[in-house]
Amino acid sequence: MLKAILFDLDGTLLPSDQDEFTAKYFEALAKCHATHGNDPKRIVDCVWRGTVAMLKNKGEDTNENVFWRVFEQEFGQSKAEIKPIFDEFYAGGFDEIKLLCGFTEKANMAVKAARAHGVPVVLATNPIFPMEAQVKRAEWAGVDPKDFTLITSYENSRYCKPRPEYYIDITNALGCRPDECLMIGNDTSDDMTAAKIGTQVFLITDCLINKSDLNISAFPHGDAGELVEFLKALKI
Repeated sequence: MLKAILFDLDGTLLPSDQDEFTAKYFEALAKCHATHGNDPKRIVDCVWRGTVAMLKNKGEDTNENVFWRVFEQEFGQSKAEIKPIFDEFYAGGFDEIKLLCGFTEKANMAVKAARAHGVPVVLATNPIFPMEAQVKRAEWAGVDPKDFTLITSYENSRYCKPRPEYYIDITNALGCRPDECLMIGNDTSDDMTAAKIGTQVFLITDCLINKSDLNISAFPHGDAGELVEFLKALKI
């Protein structure tokens, strides 16, 4: 019996190329910092190191605190001094990246189909960004952030994909077991890892990421249209 449905964002609800997104993100972030006199290359290097620290986080603290500890140490300025520039970026320059992303009305159709079952719906996107960025990207995808019971961000998470603990934390927060949840995503590593703890999965293939060249027939799978029909047909 399903008690929750989880959606990945990038490549799932928001059509995008991961490498293009990452390159444009750092380009736009560096440009914003350059207007404040910060060395763009140094900013990018320090953000990368903070991001790697979050990806390696073993639950010792929130991803937010892990990121800023590393960033402060590497960059030599406090969070209080530098974060206003990041806030400015997410309020403005971050929107430049939207131009690289696709759009499909089926994203909102899928979320609405999930919500129709009356169970919590979670935006389980890798929590390496602040909530403001997660919400904006959901809006780029044409889905209403208010449709989600939980959106994972660096403020409220202490693990990242593909760690199984990331999914366990979500199910614990919802008060259900992993096998009572469905995870929908496009990455055979980051998203289908949920199956290792018993979570039901659906692999969306429009922007498939399969770096390990896994046999995708091992997972229920299909394109965005097939996902919508799959969700409508769910028996909960």
